[in-house]
Amino acid sequence: MSLSSHMRKSEVGEVRPSQALTTFGVGSLVDLPNLSVLVMGLDDWQAAHATEIAEERLLRSARSILGPQVSRFLTPPRGSESQGSQTNWFDESRQIGVPVAPFPRWMVCSSCRLLAPISSGLFEPKTPPYRPDRASYVHNCNSKGRAPLVVPARFMVTCEHGHLDDFPWVEFIHQGSTDCKGLLYLYEVGASGEALDVEVQCDGCQTRRRMGQAFGPNNRTLMPACRGRRPHLRDFDPGGCDQDHVKPMLQGASNLWFPMLISALSVPQATDELGRLVEENWVVLEKVTSVEVLRAFRSIGQLKDLNKYGDEQIWAAIQKKTEGTVEETDDPDDLKSPEWRVFSDPSKAKESRSFKLRPVEPPAEYAAYFDKIVLVEKLREVRALVGFTRLMSPRDFDSPAEVPSENRSRLSRKDTAWLPACETRGEGVFFQFSEPAIQAWVDRNLDYEREFELAYQVWRGGKGLDPNQGYPGIRFVLLHSFAHALIRQLAIECGYTSASIAERIYSRNPSDGDPMAGVLVYTSAPDSEGTLGGLCALGEPDKLGRHIRRALEKVALCSSDPLCSEHPVGGGEKLHGASCHACSFLPETSCERGNKFLDRAALVPTVERTNLSFFRPEP
Repeated sequence: MSLSSHMRKSEVGEVRPSQALTTFGVGSLVDLPNLSVLVMGLDDWQAAHATEIAEERLLRSARSILGPQVSRFLTPPRGSESQGSQTNWFDESRQIGVPVAPFPRWMVCSSCRLLAPISSGLFEPKTPPYRPDRASYVHNCNSKGRAPLVVPARFMVTCEHGHLDDFPWVEFIHQGSTDCKGLLYLYEVGASGEALDVEVQCDGCQTRRRMGQAFGPNNRTLMPACRGRRPHLRDFDPGGCDQDHVKPMLQGASNLWFPMLISALSVPQATDELGRLVEENWVVLEKVTSVEVLRAFRSIGQLKDLNKYGDEQIWAAIQKKTEGTVEETDDPDDLKSPEWRVFSDPSKAKESRSFKLRPVEPPAEYAAYFDKIVLVEKLREVRALVGFTRLMSPRDFDSPAEVPSENRSRLSRKDTAWLPACETRGEGVFFQFSEPAIQAWVDRNLDYEREFELAYQVWRGGKGLDPNQGYPGIRFVLLHSFAHALIRQLAIECGYTSASIAERIYSRNPSDGDPMAGVLVYTSAPDSEGTLGGLCALGEPDKLGRHIRRALEKVALCSSDPLCSEHPVGGGEKLHGASCHACSFLPETSCERGNKFLDRAALVPTVERTNLSFFRPEP
């Protein structure tokens, strides 16, 4: 895989650095025109061609999850970009990228419908030496004309422990192990394209079986136990797997791969200018072990930002940071508390190259609901991939650290010393809610609190998790619902799509320590200059009140009412109240909790509930 350039057309297999974490990360499947490939583990990545990213707070969190051996973050490896519209296919740097391997290994001839693994030797690879994007397999089943293309079989199996394997074709059609040496063929016997209309046949024993049986109620008896295969690591889980049967999956299923991401905003920890410059250049300065080494770095033209400071001053600042700039009381998994302290007291936040705050007055009509509105004119976000899951989404949990260890999939065979990461720069608007107002709302809705807590316990119990852990409270429901309503409104006028605007919820109940009640809506881009300022512009006092008002008006009535407003909290497997795709849901790139813990009735009166709302209409 290579990374695209805006100077030319995108090529097959190109992805952005952020996509190598969020969409096409380790263990995920990528559909190419002729192949389906699996992104390999970090053991196969070319770390020498990657760029280091510094973010101390995020590194501490990664170490708490994966162990102390994690020492750095690296961008996905990339070669040099082609200049202009011409592509140099002979450039060796084009061989640098994220490694992949064909998966599933079983292929189907598009002409004769022969079903066989690549290792059988029945299919011939076609790999142009300087056009890897045109790699394919063909089957010489037709003596006349061009050999027909071979395509991946679209069935595979997985389990909740993150293992992935080829579909057990031989065992499935013969109902277990067999001595039959016949060839298998895969036919579509219906027009729907569904598994029910796909049939596998054996030309040896003439056995036939519909694929619909693998997905039916008796699939437990037809599917074998999990072998613990980890194809992205080229091995089998040394601990094995206790799943007595595997779950069949279709290629492209959305629950086949979920990234486990941790992210942090780069908020300045130092209070002086030199300290902030040291933080910004920490990728280089953390390697400085003495004043002499520092002089060597400066002599070759690095660290130009520090030209006005002497070697001894810089060395003293390095030592100060090395001793520890993060408060010892901070939980390494709690990445939001340091950010909350900065946003809630913007007067102490000093401007830096990647961080700038500007407090503004809350709109007059909403002054009773908000303590502060802060325009975040510059921000830097760093995201790191710490693992992935299959079938079970990490967004069911408050943080990746809470995901059960048996459901996490490793990124490498051994404990890795580095993790893939990306950095983005952008802007946002921060809302600090009035603590007395939000606590008064919680106190007068204790019945609603118990209703949501009971639904949460039932939902956790249905997933086999401890029902008494992780409940965020209706404070979080209120903040989360407000963030979704505002993002949907701002996306109409700010120039960014709703998928490009993300939320960051700062919520903590008084019983858990210092209370937090805030929302950051922001957007960011991988460009070094960040974004265009369209989001901050809508946060100005003369505009923000109108947008808040319109956001609340839109969620008061949904096009799916009265059904949407009548949705019980936690009804079915859904952990939300009056919310749906028509009024509140956001794309998965925007939402922290997978569209859970939402209820527009917590914001404004709805058709079903009129006395629950936080924002009271003026008399």
